[in-house]
Amino acid sequence: MALNKKDFIEIEFTGKVKDGEIFDSNIKEDLEKVNSKLETKPFIFSLGQDMFLKGVDEFLLGKDIGEYKIELSAEKAFGKRNPKLIQLMPLRVFKEHNTNPVPGVMFNFDGRIGKILSASGGRIRVDFNNPIAGKDVEYKIKILRKVEDKDEKTKALIDFLFRKDFKFEIKDKKLSLEVDKGFKQFVEMFADKFKDVLDLDLEVKEEGEEIPSKKSTKDKVEEKVEEMKEKIEGKENERQV
Repeated sequence: MALNKKDFIEIEFTGKVKDGEIFDSNIKEDLEKVNSKLETKPFIFSLGQDMFLKGVDEFLLGKDIGEYKIELSAEKAFGKRNPKLIQLMPLRVFKEHNTNPVPGVMFNFDGRIGKILSASGGRIRVDFNNPIAGKDVEYKIKILRKVEDKDEKTKALIDFLFRKDFKFEIKDKKLSLEVDKGFKQFVEMFADKFKDVLDLDLEVKEEGEEIPSKKSTKDKVEEKVEEMKEKIEGKENERQV
C-alpha cells in the first residue's frame, strides 16, 4: 500500500545530527539519552502538507508501512548557515526585559529563536540560524499505520496549525470549530487549508457564541409559503367568525 500526498500517517521518529546528538524524537528511550523531559506522544501528520521536515516528507511519499533510515544533507534538512542571520543587538534590548545575555543561551525574540554568541561593548551578537542549520542529519522513522479516522485527522491538523485542542464537530462536509474568544478571525484564515487537506468546509464560532443556521433557498421558500398559508387560513377563520 504505497502512501500518497494528503494521506495521514502515525509515526515514531528520532532525528539526530549525523554521527552526533539527537535533536528531536517522540520515542521515550531516545529522549532519555539526551536527558530530555519532553512528553512523548503519537505524531500524526499529512504527507505533502509541510507538516514535517520536507526532506523526510518527500522520502516517505510512495513508501509502505514499515521502518526507514533517512540520511539528509544540510541543504535537504535545515539548510545552510546564513551569515546574514548573525546580527548585532544593543544591550538595552535585554535590559528592558530584565534578562542577562550570556553566551550560549537561547532567547525568543518575538517568535524568532536566537542564540547568544558573544556580549561585549554594549553589543550582543545573536545567531538566528536554526541550531541544526549547516549539518547533515539522519532520521529513524517507523510508520505505524495509515490514519483513516476523520476525527483523528482533524485533531492532528488543528494541533499542527494552532497548537490548541479546540472542540470540533464534523457533520456531512462541514467542520464546526469552537475557538477561544478573540481567535475566530485568525482561525478563519485557514479555511482553504481545511478544505484542501480534509475536504471540509470550515465554520468557526467563539466560546458561548451561537452559529445561526444556514438554510438553503429551498428551505427559505418553503418557510415563506407556510407563512402565507397561515396568514390566509387566519383570515378565513376571521371571516367565519
